[in-house]
Amino acid sequence: MQTKNIMIVGVGGQGTLLTSRILGGIIRKAGYDVKLSEVHGMAQRGGSVVTYVRYGDEVYEPIVEEGQADVLIAFERLEAMRYAHFLSKDGVMIVNDQRMDPMPVVTGACEYPADILPTLEKDHRVISIDAMEEAKKLGNARVFNTIIIGLAAKNMDFDKQEWLDVIAETVPEKTIDINQKAFLVGYEA
Repeated sequence: MQTKNIMIVGVGGQGTLLTSRILGGIIRKAGYDVKLSEVHGMAQRGGSVVTYVRYGDEVYEPIVEEGQADVLIAFERLEAMRYAHFLSKDGVMIVNDQRMDPMPVVTGACEYPADILPTLEKDHRVISIDAMEEAKKLGNARVFNTIIIGLAAKNMDFDKQEWLDVIAETVPEKTIDINQKAFLVGYEA
């Protein structure tokens, strides 16, 4: 199998690391070689978090190069725009339609860009969901990241039950049911 490249981008505290653990788990279970690399930029203070996931028969390095991501999972609109240049021309971008103001916007030094999703859709295949709103409907806003995983899963090589099994093995036991429900919300969106 040719190496597949996935990037997960977001803001500290959004669950990008849990997402990479779930992805790594399903890839290993399928028998592929997988390499993960995480970059934290002031993650505890709302800074960018980037996780690279590469898998295939044999993978030698964890970093995804610009223009090589098959799937870009963005937990926030501005992060999607910031990392869009990593997406391959045939890749798909999964975007949580949520706004989280970075510090320069909070302090008034910059403005949050308008029309991010329409701008991205001009050059990329974009699938978006307001995962936070959907998570609130489930009664637990913290599972919005699992909704995004579900949406992304439809654009990957693994079947629904494999995802549900890995989620059950990865999340805390008391949250298995709500996380599996959240995954299905995204998967069926």
